[in-house]
Amino acid sequence: MKRYDLIIVGAGPSGLSAAIEAAKRGLKVVVFDENEKPGGQLFKQIHKFFGSKEHRAKVRGFVIGQQLLDEADAVGVEVVLNATVIGLYQDHEVVVKLGEEVTHFKGDAVVIATGAAENMVTFDGWTLPGVIGAGAAQTMMNLHGVRPGKKVLMLGSGNVGLVVSFQLMQCGCEVVALVDAAPRVGGYGVHAAKVARTGVPFYLSHTIVKAEGEKEVTGVTIAEVDESFQFIPGTEKHFDVDTICLAVGLSPMSQLLKMAGAKMEDNPRRGGQVPICDEYGRTSIPGVFVAGDVSGIEEASSAMIEGRMAGIVASEYLGYVDGDAMEKDLKELDKALDGLRQGMFAPKNRGKAIEKTEEGIDISLNLLKHGFVSDEEIERFPGVTHRVGVHPVMECTQNIPCNPCQDACKKECISIGENITSLPIVVDGSECINCGMCVASCSGQAIFLVDEDLGDGFASVTLPYEFLPLPEVGTKGKGLGRDGQPVCDAEVIQVRNVKAFDKTNLLTVKVPKEYAMKARFFQAV
Repeated sequence: MKRYDLIIVGAGPSGLSAAIEAAKRGLKVVVFDENEKPGGQLFKQIHKFFGSKEHRAKVRGFVIGQQLLDEADAVGVEVVLNATVIGLYQDHEVVVKLGEEVTHFKGDAVVIATGAAENMVTFDGWTLPGVIGAGAAQTMMNLHGVRPGKKVLMLGSGNVGLVVSFQLMQCGCEVVALVDAAPRVGGYGVHAAKVARTGVPFYLSHTIVKAEGEKEVTGVTIAEVDESFQFIPGTEKHFDVDTICLAVGLSPMSQLLKMAGAKMEDNPRRGGQVPICDEYGRTSIPGVFVAGDVSGIEEASSAMIEGRMAGIVASEYLGYVDGDAMEKDLKELDKALDGLRQGMFAPKNRGKAIEKTEEGIDISLNLLKHGFVSDEEIERFPGVTHRVGVHPVMECTQNIPCNPCQDACKKECISIGENITSLPIVVDGSECINCGMCVASCSGQAIFLVDEDLGDGFASVTLPYEFLPLPEVGTKGKGLGRDGQPVCDAEVIQVRNVKAFDKTNLLTVKVPKEYAMKARFFQAV
């Protein structure tokens, strides 16, 4: 029976992070993962992350995945793929299926970082080919280069549903509607806004009645639901689609812990059945630790920090670091994790109806109900400014832990302040040089550069653009409002795509000056 100091189950963001921290401290570490490629969900995530530099903000998920793999390789972590862990027994014995063989391994400690599985919902026709999970759609698109369908309806308005909807459009799919039984958008408002401005309609307080088709999905019917989530007769709506994508939450994959006899609890706030553990992943079984979604559903940024914590406490448990060194390292990680757990979407606020921002500004009800901030509401937010010449307009309207815009502006035009969840402001007396770094660095694509008066009755709007084909200078089309509806004629007058923008193109479009604060997307005609 082969022995290791530390066995880690799961090569996702938390598992790799735990492995790196443990190996750096001298442990012999192996990571088992059932997939063909390591990295977990990171390699499906082509969007830029939120947070700050220490959270790898404004870096795309697949890039973070490669960074973790490189770090793990550099410190000697052994990663075994196509390895399905089928048992966790007493004395840290781990049973792994490798090909057709079942092999036993012994660890002095074990970290379980198995992540979570997609939830499903049932409805008439839900087993038809063409009904898929959002994670499956991401796998098809971003790992294998396969378009999941041509016309898609998305069920679920959490961050997964919003992000995958946008990626479906980047892949060339038409997203006909985004539907959710809840009365409010569940994910970040900036994610919803970038979907809405492309013209995708939101149907809140609606859900699927049935998938249509005999051998495959050919259409879908949705209907409005009441406060008890019962269908309201006469509210049915039909869409011709070939794909129905489900983004209805995740459940921790905690079966190994239950098998090993760890104390468990059913905790809806953490996503379902999870191990009872302390803030650093120590379970009720000495020497068995957890990290990431298996102990509670959060973002990948949080999972990486939890993984680092688990790797450190496992190292201390095995005597590779002393208590003082561990406490020093954990203190820094506590601060980083606490930053991610602040704001409107903090775990402590789940299920609460937040009515005002931390600054005391009324939340946009239109954003929550329809996916976009209305023209009447947008002016109340501090990042929406009016100045002579080019200036940033930051349509960030919720307290989300994120500050890349502040770091990106070398002229210090933008400030978040010490609290990472504060709404951004334009600093008085600062001068924008139209470099575009703030626009490209914004993980929520919520920053625009606006010149409200070019002097000839027109204005210019510089906006982020991550679709192909990329319009050329001189391309004429329509400026779309925040609701995705055409508001004016528009013409591309500049296209910028430099390495520093990390594949976020900047389009500058000329629009009638009265639409400078309304046109937020470009559609070629």
